[in-house]
Amino acid sequence: MPVTRIRVETAGPGLYDFTDEAAAFARAAGAGEGLLTCFVRHTSCSLLVQENADPDVRRDMAEFFRRLVPPGDDPSMRWLRHTAEGPDDMPAHIRAALTSVSVSVPVADGRLLLGTWQALYLFEHRDRPQSREVVLHLSP
Repeated sequence: MPVTRIRVETAGPGLYDFTDEAAAFARAAGAGEGLLTCFVRHTSCSLLVQENADPDVRRDMAEFFRRLVPPGDDPSMRWLRHTAEGPDDMPAHIRAALTSVSVSVPVADGRLLLGTWQALYLFEHRDRPQSREVVLHLSP
């Protein structure tokens, strides 16, 4: 059961494609068929399978979540208690809870069975650049 860790460097909120790294891992593992599980080891970002063709989709997703869960210094968020790490931290935890920290993708002939317009993304919810670790695990 091959496992590896990859780093995804972010520059602030948004979706960061790591499909190529995941596909390279699946190929190198030499598995014919299996299931690739991707797991992010952080509580203020998440993982998604999303469209990879039109960058407006990624921008709209980020804007939707920003509107759904505004920054902690927005008047509508006065109820927050966890504020010690800045106005972006607790909203980032909420956004991560609304999405997922793991995704699974079938693998056949060493290739990810993503759809034509699908890609794997780390969804960064913090304002500052981050170095995120994603664990990739391929099971038969």
